[in-house]
Amino acid sequence: MKSKIHPAYIGFGMLTPVTIMVVEQLPEHNTGAIVKEVNEFVFDDAAIVACLLRQWDVPTGMIGTAVGDDSRGRDLARQLDEWGVQGSVRFSKEFKTPHEVDISDKTGARTYFWQRTPEILNTLDGADLSLLDGARILYVDWYDGDHILRAMDVALQSNVKVFLNLEHGHADTEILKKYAGRAAICQAVTDAAQLGEESPLDVARKLLKTGVQTALITMAGDGCLAARGQDAIRIYAPIVSAVDGCGAGATFSAGYIYGYLQDWNLERCVRFATAAASLKVTRAGLQMFAVDEITALASGLEAEYIKI
Repeated sequence: MKSKIHPAYIGFGMLTPVTIMVVEQLPEHNTGAIVKEVNEFVFDDAAIVACLLRQWDVPTGMIGTAVGDDSRGRDLARQLDEWGVQGSVRFSKEFKTPHEVDISDKTGARTYFWQRTPEILNTLDGADLSLLDGARILYVDWYDGDHILRAMDVALQSNVKVFLNLEHGHADTEILKKYAGRAAICQAVTDAAQLGEESPLDVARKLLKTGVQTALITMAGDGCLAARGQDAIRIYAPIVSAVDGCGAGATFSAGYIYGYLQDWNLERCVRFATAAASLKVTRAGLQMFAVDEITALASGLEAEYIKI
């Protein structure tokens, strides 16, 4: 029997099955819409990244919340196993497995409905962290709250780099200090739907001041800005026809982490991440494009260097 390679990537966070529906546009209140396509996957972002990286042959693991001891929970565990994501899924008779429904429209936007109870999130506090031993990077999401702090601290003690998905959490100074201060790599957003018109460069500066080594600012169809030290690079996204924007941010994270694990330089990492996220939105679901296809697109993206 072939032995497993210890995971280089560990995701820590919520585990929930998701149904992704693609529609032409969201209907008016109290009306309906024709669903063009339906896909099922495992969410949240930490699990998405684990499954995406597996499609690029990266050994990954997942330390997640417990799920219900029911058919939905068993199916989720089976799906992670089929993807080759290492780690034990815990089952509880205290609650039912949560479910998320995401609706994507042709603008690239996604509207989601999710279940996130304190009862379920609390199960992160008792999760076994031994899978972190020997890993290279830990991924956490700010919206899992203080439950992520224990994993972040253990990773720091074990010399495992922490990748924090902060999204718009940088707008809160307490969250910024508590979470970003423990991260080596931090991904944030500036899109109007979540935050407003804050400058990506200003957000990057805020993150770097907390001690973050690499700040990644995503700007949806406008590409991204990445900053490290006194240097920043802006990568412009290609023009694509959006079909399903669900998981685009997690795909960017997975793309960057893939490059990081290959020891690529910053520019190559963010080029690949931007290309991966751009290609992802062109088709429904989270079946990922091949590395060579992404690399081909990445090589031609427009880049601009900026001094911080």
